[in-house]
Amino acid sequence: MLNEFKKHLETNFSNLLSQPFLLACSGGLDSVVLTQLCHSLKLDFSIAHCNFQLRGTDSDADEQFVVELAKKVNVKNFVKHFNTNNYVAQNKVNIQSAARDLRYAWFTELMQENQIRTLVTAHHADDNLETFLINLSRGTGIDGLTGIPVKTDTISRPLLAFSRTQILNYAKAENLEWREDVSNTNVKYLRNKIRHEIIPILKELHPTFLKNFKLTQSHLKGASTVINNHVELLKSRIFEVHNDEFRISIEELNVLHPQSAYLHALLKDYGFTAWDDVARLLDGLSGKEVRSTTHRLVKDRDYLLLETIKAEVSQSYTIEEGQSEISKPIYLVIEEVDALKETGEHILYVDKDSLKYPLVVRKWEKGDYFYPFGMSGKKKLSKYFKDEKVDVISKEKQWLLCSGDAIVWVIGRRADQRFSVNEKTKQIVKFTIPQ
Repeated sequence: MLNEFKKHLETNFSNLLSQPFLLACSGGLDSVVLTQLCHSLKLDFSIAHCNFQLRGTDSDADEQFVVELAKKVNVKNFVKHFNTNNYVAQNKVNIQSAARDLRYAWFTELMQENQIRTLVTAHHADDNLETFLINLSRGTGIDGLTGIPVKTDTISRPLLAFSRTQILNYAKAENLEWREDVSNTNVKYLRNKIRHEIIPILKELHPTFLKNFKLTQSHLKGASTVINNHVELLKSRIFEVHNDEFRISIEELNVLHPQSAYLHALLKDYGFTAWDDVARLLDGLSGKEVRSTTHRLVKDRDYLLLETIKAEVSQSYTIEEGQSEISKPIYLVIEEVDALKETGEHILYVDKDSLKYPLVVRKWEKGDYFYPFGMSGKKKLSKYFKDEKVDVISKEKQWLLCSGDAIVWVIGRRADQRFSVNEKTKQIVKFTIPQ
């Protein structure tokens, strides 16, 4: 197996042959074999072991075993103790999720501290099959059937090409010792039930089942790549960049069939899971929205607007007389000038005597009105936005420059007639949004 492993690294993981990496080692069969293989090839690696303190003296014995293993192969060893049960209680997750969250957060921290770019784990082909069957049993799309990634930007899994049988045979041939986790035999856990009761039957029915599964999964990964390429091309056509968000034509979405599959493919990377709610947005009222933990999707007339959810900011900022600029919530330069020169939506000239300091920069509110420059009479801001076809998200982001209760400027859009420069103006104040 060593020669096969070496060739596998040369073909698919050349970075592991030339760069230091972190190897996650539990002390079990798989990670011990991976440690021995890497040691035999004289690779540059360190070991990281997690003690989740879930199995009393057994957890401590696992830790001690890994410490001794690191000494035996003469590599640096990192150990971390976790209060896993406390994490479970605080975050309302199961033990498996807690352990995964804790270990990967620590691995990331270790890699940053030690300038290591790659984490290596001991997942193998049978793990991949188990994951496939778990996802299949829960209902999944093609991404859930393509299995554990062979590598990402930071994680490599060089044992995925090898079966549990190959790994066990190598361990026996090399007279390796490892720790057995008795919880791995408890079939109350879904993965263990699949491992010990379902997969043996599948292999009995077809002796080459694992080999055939790997071939099938290779085909699925190819199909997934084709689909993803198509989706990216589609995104480039129908996802229009608009300010800080994407604007997606509902008309374009309505010609895609099957629509539910396309919605999932186009939006899954943004964290959405309530797909029925997403579909209902297409026929919903303007202003309706669906949120994920990171993004929001808002219906606005003929479009869906997609934006990242940002932290709320203070809704009111003041400008004192004589102040030359503000940096929040937007950057404004304020200066007194002798005459009107350059103009544009990013520039406002006002009669200084018409202002009441301190000025206020705030978001618009229901009932706000102003006297649009170039028009006679007042107009509700909501009506102005509607007439100008300002979308829902842009309205939410709109800032106003106010003097007392009066709007001086719908910033970047329209000035108020009451503050304009005229023949009686003695002093002019210029507000500029630097371009």
